[in-house]
Amino acid sequence: MSTEKIHQTANDFNTYVRRMKQLHEAIQLIQWDMSALIPKQGVAQRAEVVGMLSGDLFQMQTSDQMGEYLDVLSRPEAMELLDPITRASVLDRKTEYDRDKSIPPEKFREYVVLTQTAESAWDDAKRNNDFEIFRPYLEQIVAILREFIEIWGYKENKYDALLSKYEPGLTVAKLDTIFGGLREKTIDLLRRVTEQKQVNRSFLHQPFPRDVQYRYSRHMLDALGFDFSKGRFDESPHPFAIGLNPNDVRITTFYYDNDITASLFGTIHEFGHAIYEQNISHDLIGTFLCTGTSMGIHESQSRFWENMIGRGREFWQHHFASLVEHFPAQFAGVSAEDYFKAINFVEPSLIRVDADELTYNLHIMLRYEIEKDLINGKIEVKDLPEIWADKIEEYVGVRPDSHATGVLQDIHWSGGAFGYFSSYSLGNIYAAQLEHAMQKEIPNYREQVAAGDVTQVLAWMNEKVYKHGKLLTPGEIMLQATGEEINSEYLVAYLESKFKEIYGI
Repeated sequence: MSTEKIHQTANDFNTYVRRMKQLHEAIQLIQWDMSALIPKQGVAQRAEVVGMLSGDLFQMQTSDQMGEYLDVLSRPEAMELLDPITRASVLDRKTEYDRDKSIPPEKFREYVVLTQTAESAWDDAKRNNDFEIFRPYLEQIVAILREFIEIWGYKENKYDALLSKYEPGLTVAKLDTIFGGLREKTIDLLRRVTEQKQVNRSFLHQPFPRDVQYRYSRHMLDALGFDFSKGRFDESPHPFAIGLNPNDVRITTFYYDNDITASLFGTIHEFGHAIYEQNISHDLIGTFLCTGTSMGIHESQSRFWENMIGRGREFWQHHFASLVEHFPAQFAGVSAEDYFKAINFVEPSLIRVDADELTYNLHIMLRYEIEKDLINGKIEVKDLPEIWADKIEEYVGVRPDSHATGVLQDIHWSGGAFGYFSSYSLGNIYAAQLEHAMQKEIPNYREQVAAGDVTQVLAWMNEKVYKHGKLLTPGEIMLQATGEEINSEYLVAYLESKFKEIYGI
């Protein structure tokens, strides 16, 4: 094949992918609206619209035209002639093409409509504490996912097909090993911490006006570097961030009347996702490389900013004064050190998003075990409430007295996001490893944070992680940034150091 033919095919391919990405952005915008603004009665019709558009996008991704582009451009002689972005885009689209080509379009459209309506059903079920409202939707979602897995194929474990969707190369065998060691050391540290006297945090649970919470969360986003000329900040039942492109990134959070920490740290968590999306290279706009390289790497940023920065002593040496300014009555007589210890308390709890930094990974392991057994047919949806209650009691030491605080607490399953939860713990592991590498290159970064300056931290993360988008794989990101593959020892060391100091162990 001539060089001219390859270059022309590459141009046509890039134009085709750009049209796909524009359609994808339109779908994302509708989904954001459904989560943040839509009136209740509009959900069903809007779900039909998303289903239709998603079906059109799916057809483009699996079309004969896409197949022809990939057949030409994935040949070795063609790959050598492509620029790095087009080459990576071809590989990215080929992975999706090979995965989805055998899925019947009608089945895919059915699945999209189902997951769009399931979110509303989950919301109703949670508010009414009634698992049976959500159960039929979840049963259908699991059934279709099992069908998809049989079509995609797998080598050792059916759940591998879902894990690899969010974290390329991840398998049950690898994750069982990573989680096994982390679980053992976490439980041991938790035992030692809970033997100590608990820190005082009573001042965190008192009336905090929602309008002031909103103002303070927005103030915090400004201080951290969120670019409001390229983003929005709204409220939704479950906090999330969505990046349409680097120039349009949206955050939501939620508010409790008697708890400032939920909205504040939910906001900082989503900031971590958003700042990643806002700083992806503009060269990647119009491709599906214009996003985070994996869910685990994405979570590394939300967990890094929420915990290692936002719950750090140095951070509040600077920001505590502004917190008192917004809530003078609530923090009268409270010092920055009191506040630091209070927001880092360790206590077994029911709710994942409210879990302390130490027990959080146990909440993730619980979900991982349930999903793995559910997809492999070892358990069924109807049994989930009791299984959930038993497992959280075994892992964390508490038992839910309602479905809302148990099996219905997370939105993820309503969207079919099975295989996603492990990304949260992978994010913790990646974050600690990245922080360790960053500290070697910026030894005084903590002093900078204490002075209210995170510019060098942002610059380091941008250079090592953000700007690359999906151009580099998770493994390449970690190797280039830290010099080694994923290593949970840095997270264990970080947790040991932090909580031993706070609790005087």
